[in-house]
Amino acid sequence: MEKETDKSGYSLNNEEFGTVKIANDVVAMIAGLAATEVDGVGAMVGNITNELMGKVGIVNNTMKKQTKGVKIDILDGNVSVELAVTLEYGFNIPTTCNKVQEKVKNAIETMTGFKVSDVNIRIVGIKMASDR
Repeated sequence: MEKETDKSGYSLNNEEFGTVKIANDVVAMIAGLAATEVDGVGAMVGNITNELMGKVGIVNNTMKKQTKGVKIDILDGNVSVELAVTLEYGFNIPTTCNKVQEKVKNAIETMTGFKVSDVNIRIVGIKMASDR
């Protein structure tokens, strides 16, 4: 099975059946959903570019919400993930981050067949109980 990368996604070529193309945003969505399933993760936090693009309608709301705070780089079938998250107050930061890294890595590898080389987490805030 041959693999090719372009700017919009990644193609898996199988001579017998054809081509499967996985968009980078799909991998980002998998990562974002997996991260938010971990107890202690309050929210994903997007960058200013995504926020502005969403406000002018360039990015649809569902995709923007699920890929917010996620950056994906795919090179030769290896995925590098960067997450910006807000954690909930009272949770152990190293333990919660380890769970997020494991969950994101497993979700991407299981669903796409790609190998995850690293999952980097940037904690950008703490969500207090009164913020819920």
